[in-house]
Amino acid sequence: MKKTESHCLLCSQLLKTSVTWKTLLIKQFTPTICTSCTARFEHSQSATALYQYNVAMKDYLHQFKFLQDVALAKVFRQELYARFNKEKAIILPIPMHSIKQQERTFSHTNELLKAADIPYIQLLEKTTTETQGSKNREQRLCAAPLFRLKAGANVEHKDYLLFDDIKTTGTTLQHAADVLMQAGAKNVRYFTLIEG
Repeated sequence: MKKTESHCLLCSQLLKTSVTWKTLLIKQFTPTICTSCTARFEHSQSATALYQYNVAMKDYLHQFKFLQDVALAKVFRQELYARFNKEKAIILPIPMHSIKQQERTFSHTNELLKAADIPYIQLLEKTTTETQGSKNREQRLCAAPLFRLKAGANVEHKDYLLFDDIKTTGTTLQHAADVLMQAGAKNVRYFTLIEG
């Protein structure tokens, strides 16, 4: 049995992993965080999210998105792979506005899916640079459309699964779903890494 060593991406504790028959026969990603850090994340009871928003998740999101630590996209790749690898619907990550993406240098939703080897396509464009997190619930519900279909996109008679990092009120996901349904999508569901 071959052993490998690396360090936790969150606390730098040494990680020791072993290559077993299971890891050779079943798609298993090498762990990127230690069991102590893993235990800090609270699993969601929802069928539409993996985790609840808590202090550990707040710290993770800050380091990943705002400190631009793209390596943290790997933290939840095993769970995301398990959720999406047999998905029949077309997976659409919620896009960032192109200006915001240039500032951040990467799309966090795309990177989460890439790290988990999940195929996706990008059919939507964000129309505003405003973030929903800066608005109260009433402002979110009254906002102008946040998305539009990319030029030439045909979504008719197809099933879609929207993916985002976090769902608070669900307004962002609803805006994206509305655009797809109005353009003729057969069905639109969503799934997020975090809810709360």
